[in-house]
This record gives sequence, structure tokens and C-alpha cells, in this order.
Amino acid sequence: MHGPAMSGWLLVALCVVAGAYCLARTRSVRGAERRAALDEALMGFGMAVMAVPAAAVAPPDWAWVVYAVVFGAASLRALWSALGGTGHHLHHLVGSLAMVYMALTMAGGGAGAHAAHGAHGTAGGVPLVTGLLLAYYTVYVLVTGARLVPAGPAVGPVSGPAAGPVGGAGSRWAGPEVALACRVSMGLAMLAMLVGV
Repeated sequence: MHGPAMSGWLLVALCVVAGAYCLARTRSVRGAERRAALDEALMGFGMAVMAVPAAAVAPPDWAWVVYAVVFGAASLRALWSALGGTGHHLHHLVGSLAMVYMALTMAGGGAGAHAAHGAHGTAGGVPLVTGLLLAYYTVYVLVTGARLVPAGPAVGPVSGPAAGPVGGAGSRWAGPEVALACRVSMGLAMLAMLVGV
């Protein structure tokens, strides 16, 4: 969030693409999976807006409060879903709370806010909450990314454009592997944003 403008714009592009994919995926899924895709789209677009380099567009001070309110409401929704649902809602809860944390940190003055929340405990110069979130997202990216690695060599001949782990060429874009890759991308983007807090 405080890095060079080029890496900031690349982060914005990654988050916009991930958010757009998740939004498009809502058309092909139903029920809890559709709600999860909507939550991921909100996260992707929210991260994109938050990652815009300040040198290009400096948000007004009140914008950070709006981010905190929006993602605070998303946190409550994720908590409600997690109480009666699956473990993936817990990930959405952590993500929404991380967005609230970053918004409040930025509202407190960005890099100068390190002194303010440094008083709440630090881990080697890194604020405790930032360190915990960095650890969580590192593990999340590694575990989710490992699920993308093929279990073994393909059995049988592979031929034509329809060959692949999820069927035809059209279904490749809506398959579970693409959704996992999207989640890994957003996890990496969150790591990059947390490093800049």
C-alpha cells in the first residue's frame, strides 16, 4: 500500500481480475457456494480500491472509515454464516476483519500508525495483529496452493482442446481449480497489502 506505484497498480489489477472472476462465477453456482463467491468478489474489489497507490489518488480521510464500516458489516455477515455453516466462512471472517484492521490503521495515519498500534504488542518490530495476519495468510496460501498441485501423472492419452482435469474448454474457467487459483491470488494480494501496513 506504500510501495512503488507500479507494484501498487499490478496489485490493483490482480484484485480487480479476481473480484470480476468471483462475480462472474456467481452465475454458475448456487446456495452457499454462490454466497462465498459474492463474499470473495466483495473482498477482491475492496482490496483493489484499498491498494490504489496514494500517489495517484489520495483517498480522503473519511474513506478509511467507510471501508471499515463496509467490511465490519461483511465481518458480521461472515460470522453469522460461520456459526451455522462451513469452515470457509471463517476464512471470510478473517479476511473481512483484516480489511477492517487495515482501514483503521490507514485512518490512523498509515506508517505513522505503527507507533499507535505498536503499543498493543509487537513481534520483532511488526505489530502483533499484522504478524498474526501475515502468518495466517502465509499458511492459507501454502495450503490452498498445494491443493492445485496435481496428485500424480495423468493416466491415459491426452488429446484435443477438451482434455484437462475439469472437462471441456468452457468448464476450465468455471472449475474448482480456477476458484482455488483465485483464492491463492487474493491471499497473496492480502499478504502484499499487510506488508505495507
